Amino acid sequence: MSCCNPPKQEDSNHSQTSSGCCSKPKQEAPKSQSGGCCSQPKQEAPKSQSGGCCSQPKQEQSSCCAPKQSMQVKEITPDMTIENILGMFPNKAQKLSQEITNAGLNCIGCHAAVWETLEAGMMKHGKNNEQVHELVRRLNVLLNEQADVETIAITERGAAKFLEILKDEGKQGWGMRFSEELAGCNGYEFILDFSEKADEEDEIFDSNNVEIHVKKAMVSRLLGSEIDYVEGLRGAGFKISNPNVSSACGCGSSHNY
Repeated sequence: MSCCNPPKQEDSNHSQTSSGCCSKPKQEAPKSQSGGCCSQPKQEAPKSQSGGCCSQPKQEQSSCCAPKQSMQVKEITPDMTIENILGMFPNKAQKLSQEITNAGLNCIGCHAAVWETLEAGMMKHGKNNEQVHELVRRLNVLLNEQADVETIAITERGAAKFLEILKDEGKQGWGMRFSEELAGCNGYEFILDFSEKADEEDEIFDSNNVEIHVKKAMVSRLLGSEIDYVEGLRGAGFKISNPNVSSACGCGSSHNY
């Protein structure tokens, strides 16, 4: 669960320490995205008895955690596989993955049958052509969202949720710590946390009444990032778009440059 990803139903899960933002007490800093296939021990895929949407065909050997390189593709079409979509547009992988699972293409583990095309997956879930094309339209809207590459920002929706969390935690006036760490199967994972105050090694970005604290050594990689808050079938949480990312895990959990 993300450090800033509260469960949809609040059950007094807030930490009483400042080590994690909206998480149960842990020693390790939580990730910005719930663990998927990339966070589980490597094991053999179970054999399917029914060939359903969550069962990978025997001949398919690719892993959802295999890094996928960005390609010169300008839009998403129904005949693209989920894995390829997230690989072709790694800078928007988190938000695209969320939108796809919100449409109903989710299962335990990788959250989606990433080797299926959007059309095939939607049809197996009882959707019709109109719903397929509506999902494709929404995905392309996400692709066309423009980022300000001169700053690091949080959306109005994201800022409102973060300020609400600060109030619930009794940390009014604190900022957000935005960073990343070596993790996952493709290099890095984004980290969000509380930050009481910036230090000498930080650069401060002000966005929608939220101070975002970033280590100066990380700024060049994170510049242009946008932090948003979304809700859906995978739960609620902060999702990050970073125009500098050049490759991503097939399930959108980790990235590289």
